[in-house]
Amino acid sequence: MALNLLNLGFHPSTLVSPKPLKDRFVLGCSRVQQISFTESENSLIEALLGIQGRGRSSSPQQLNAVERAVQVLERLGGVPDPTNSNLIEGRWQLIFTTRPGTASPIQRTFVGVDFFSVFQEVYLRTNDPRVCNIVSFSDAIGELKVEGTTFVLQKQTEPRQKLLTAISSGKGIKEAIEELISLKQNSGQEEPELEEGEWQMMWNSQTVTDSWIENAVNGLMGKQIIKDGRIKILVDILLGLKFSMTGNFVKTGSRLYDVTMDDAAIIGGPFGYPLQVKNKFILELLYSDEKLRVSRGYNNILFVHARTDALR
Repeated sequence: MALNLLNLGFHPSTLVSPKPLKDRFVLGCSRVQQISFTESENSLIEALLGIQGRGRSSSPQQLNAVERAVQVLERLGGVPDPTNSNLIEGRWQLIFTTRPGTASPIQRTFVGVDFFSVFQEVYLRTNDPRVCNIVSFSDAIGELKVEGTTFVLQKQTEPRQKLLTAISSGKGIKEAIEELISLKQNSGQEEPELEEGEWQMMWNSQTVTDSWIENAVNGLMGKQIIKDGRIKILVDILLGLKFSMTGNFVKTGSRLYDVTMDDAAIIGGPFGYPLQVKNKFILELLYSDEKLRVSRGYNNILFVHARTDALR
């Protein structure tokens, strides 16, 4: 069992001194604050003292002591209904995990190295809830941040989460799409509109791979940017080069749009090399909200896009 022992009574944006005292000094952004921990919390903190690499260098005796302290805290329960508490919000410093090396790039590379500080930022009470994993190298170098939109900490798995999980695993994607569309249709809500914003292509149903230029022209890679009745496909190629293709769309019926793409170029900095390619297709909008979009486009291929620009 992996234990990310973060939210155990510590205040967000604080560092706990390693002194084995019942009361500990917490360094805030611009003040020094003294807080008290319960006996059970102190037992866990004291069990962690002397463990290096956030768990990488620990003896069986130390691990047993940590496990016993955690079991006591689990029996006590802590904050009632913690997923609905604002106490989870903020920046939390990782001090221990039983799995410092995993498939996660951050955990595998940095968690077991004491020289770097590892944090998790949790912001769930916003229009765009997110959990960010952060490695802080130094003030001069900066931070590495890996962030993702969050659909967790809930009693039931919602259809959008099921779809994203299916895409991640590569299994049951079309079934998850059908469920999402069916629930939307049965809800009696208004038909979806083509929302403005930046939309990253997460998955498509194409089974035959074309050349990269054909895939780019047909929207099978990269992101879509929709604004003021215009649509742009933008694909990162290599060494700072991008493929860009711009066009317009016109709504022709319920959920249907005629899309014409006719302005393509390879972009490098302020320079562009025009390409003589065009594309026309009908886009059918099957599902859309402020974060996720499912559509049928070129050659009847299904697409799933996720919004990547900030929602304010």
